Amino acid sequence: MPTYDYACSACGHRFEEFQSISADPLRQCPACKKKKLERLIGPGAGVIFKGSGFYQTDYRPASYASDAKKDDGGGCTPKCGTSDAPAGCKMPKKDG
Repeated sequence: MPTYDYACSACGHRFEEFQSISADPLRQCPACKKKKLERLIGPGAGVIFKGSGFYQTDYRPASYASDAKKDDGGGCTPKCGTSDAPAGCKMPKKDG
């Protein structure tokens, strides 16, 4: 059941109400008892899509970070392509 935001246009009272989706909106303000209550449009709740068919970058498993560390780009380091490159670097050395 969702929570709805309400505001009274007569007295300015604002509050939240936990209601069923099929329930009629409230009309009478609990503070001033006038029938000037309006249901506000809220941001809603976040939706999480899980399962096949969604982007692979969404909701990655915890093992993703450890796998990414293992895959270091073929032995390359920030020094690859320089004269200080380690023996395993496959990038060509830059002239200069």
